[in-house]
Amino acid sequence: MSKEIRLGVNIDHIAFIKKSRGVSYPSLIEAVKICESAKADLITIHLREDRRHIQDKDVIEIRNNAKTLNLEMAHTTEMIDIAIKTRPNFCCIVPEKRNEVTTEEGLNLSSIEKNDLRRLKNTISKFNDHEIKTSLFINPDKKQIELAKQVGAQLVELHTGFYANSITPDERADALNKLEEASIFACENDLLVNAGHGLNYDNVKPICKIININELNIGHSIVARSVFVGLKDAIRQMISIMRSCD
Repeated sequence: MSKEIRLGVNIDHIAFIKKSRGVSYPSLIEAVKICESAKADLITIHLREDRRHIQDKDVIEIRNNAKTLNLEMAHTTEMIDIAIKTRPNFCCIVPEKRNEVTTEEGLNLSSIEKNDLRRLKNTISKFNDHEIKTSLFINPDKKQIELAKQVGAQLVELHTGFYANSITPDERADALNKLEEASIFACENDLLVNAGHGLNYDNVKPICKIININELNIGHSIVARSVFVGLKDAIRQMISIMRSCD
């Protein structure tokens, strides 16, 4: 029997269409309803500091309508306050650069000053008090996993961008091996293992074969496919691939 990896559908790109014209459509609430009716396990959104797609009011409305919400956010005072106010089920803390097209790599916890690591640990503790589980978006590296455990994260989300962007078979095999080793190590440290970034209908199956993967968060490829087949069928197609990975 195929294992059932959870699917989080990121609807940022639907919000981007709406934001690009400053109009009220497409409805993000309707998107949430379609995602859930297609059996997505959760909704993922990233409230960026520059508000390039998801807006503050979107977070509130989506929180009020989504059964399970994963809020991606930079580790800033502003975002911490918004998370505590809206109380998503999960917060995934990610690195964020204003000029990047999308998140380029995972948090480099080993380069963070001790005071900032202590602050991150305090944030995670505060989120726990508000029944918010915290994930850290990191590269598939044992040192990063050790530090994630030290600061109290319950989950890690492994950055799959290096795998997704690999060009040669050797590069892809190496990236996949690193993801597998990292997932084993994280599981041994009692961390749930999620993954995401750059995953699509052609490259997701090898990731699904990694035994410890709990959840994938996928957005761009699903929204792109939905242009041709509709959002519900795009999600169902992705779930079908994920459920048949054995």
